[in-house]
Amino acid sequence: MRRSNVLAIAVSLGTLALTGCGGGSDDTAAAAPTVSVSDYVVPRAPSCSPGDTPETALQGQVPAALRQSGFGGFSCNLKLVSQLQGEGASWSSATYTDKKGQTCFYHATMGATPAFKNPEAPPRLNPGVPVINITNPAQPMRVNSLTSRSMIDPWESLRVNAARGILLADNGLAGGGGPEIDLYDVASDCTQPQLLASVPVGTGADGGIIPSTQPLGHEGNFSPDGLTYYVGGAMTKTYYAVDLTVPTRPKLISAVGVGALGLDSFSHGLSVSQDGTRAYFVASGNLGPAHGSAAPPLNNANATGDNGFLVVDASEVQSRRPNAQMHRISTVPIRNGSAAQHTIPFSVAGKPYLVEVDESGSGGLQDMTAAGVKAACNAGMTPFPLAHIYDMSNEASPQLVSELRLETHATDNCSKVIPDVLGLSWFTYGSHYCSVDNRENATALACSYFNSGVRVFDIRDPSKPKEIAYYNPASVKSPGAGSGHLMFGQYRAGGPDWCASRLDFDFDRHLLTTACQDNGLLVLAFENGTWPFPESTKATETGN
Repeated sequence: MRRSNVLAIAVSLGTLALTGCGGGSDDTAAAAPTVSVSDYVVPRAPSCSPGDTPETALQGQVPAALRQSGFGGFSCNLKLVSQLQGEGASWSSATYTDKKGQTCFYHATMGATPAFKNPEAPPRLNPGVPVINITNPAQPMRVNSLTSRSMIDPWESLRVNAARGILLADNGLAGGGGPEIDLYDVASDCTQPQLLASVPVGTGADGGIIPSTQPLGHEGNFSPDGLTYYVGGAMTKTYYAVDLTVPTRPKLISAVGVGALGLDSFSHGLSVSQDGTRAYFVASGNLGPAHGSAAPPLNNANATGDNGFLVVDASEVQSRRPNAQMHRISTVPIRNGSAAQHTIPFSVAGKPYLVEVDESGSGGLQDMTAAGVKAACNAGMTPFPLAHIYDMSNEASPQLVSELRLETHATDNCSKVIPDVLGLSWFTYGSHYCSVDNRENATALACSYFNSGVRVFDIRDPSKPKEIAYYNPASVKSPGAGSGHLMFGQYRAGGPDWCASRLDFDFDRHLLTTACQDNGLLVLAFENGTWPFPESTKATETGN
């Protein structure tokens, strides 16, 4: 945030305070100056609950001094109910309640590969995806682990479809393991998933099409009806649609390259509209030539770069038209960020919106000298990744309405946060995954942040999100070999965790479940009447 705008906000708040207290000389309140999207910083939670441990510096910051002395964690309006560290977690997770009323939690773990193998890691005892019974949220119990081909390392692809009770992942080993996908039936008993299929797709053996580029797992997501799973191949720069009508015989039915849709960069995360006719793919770019994409457009306001999202007509896939094609409706470049991670469509008071989340800042993936962070700061661009909210009333021309900028993202604070992240690479401050409480009636958005923990926002006015709660777990003394933080070589004793998984709201019990990489499963309870809001309603499905 530029200092001139900080002053403008202060003047605005002072004017509002005087007006509200009868300080004006007449009944006409002065119009408050408008804060632009690029200068808006999400207001802090107005108050925390007794016994909480509020942040001591900037919003989202874990200062260097706390990292050196041993970070003990921060909390505000989110209380830890239970934790199951296990052998750590990695990039994705999912929660599901079965027909018996049992609730289960599943999360990805890192599989050891030459690219990601830390000699300091302890030996793996239970590789794969742990099946954790959280029916009693205060006593989570690991039941077993799933070790089929894709479950060894699902990377960011692990998902549950509530409509059909299917748990699915693609093979994300080392970020692009192969064309296999694994499906499990969890509808009858989520604690004992039943393997339906563990097969390659797109090779011809599945009875479907053979794309020009073979699928490699990394990311993925269901259509809400559970009949289609889309693989975000990342390294292949292609999205793949897999027909799950017969879950024991998945087959590839369509594929489209990101370049053909308007941005020549990497495929990554995605979401699908409620009726299945629209796919919201991301184009993961602005990483720089060293990482296979265009240079971040920091100092050229006319350059759009190659990072953003794509609105795609998937009607032919949804209707199972022979030789189904996917067609571009709009391309939305995002300069203020890089490495686009995923999207979520949602509605607020009947109006359509979409959140797109980046996992790297405007200067690209971070290096140990924080050169990209400094370059972004010098250009007045956001140094760390954040979420962007768009008004989707006109899908041919989505309009940016807000960004989830914490105080750590504000360029005025660069000198305060750069010392915290020197010597670290890949990810530090900033977003990775977000989830809404109800796609059809969204009132809250929860996001997992590298180094800044779990953050929850009031989005009843999507143009002015407000923070209502956060939980940043304490540093772990001994992370397990399933922790991506450890396997990427970025764990530092005393430092904050990488919180990176998607999150699930439990409307009935006022809970939030997620996983951070060193800490493993976290079951968190909302305090202080923070959520649900009076306008909130229970979602008919989990997962977004």
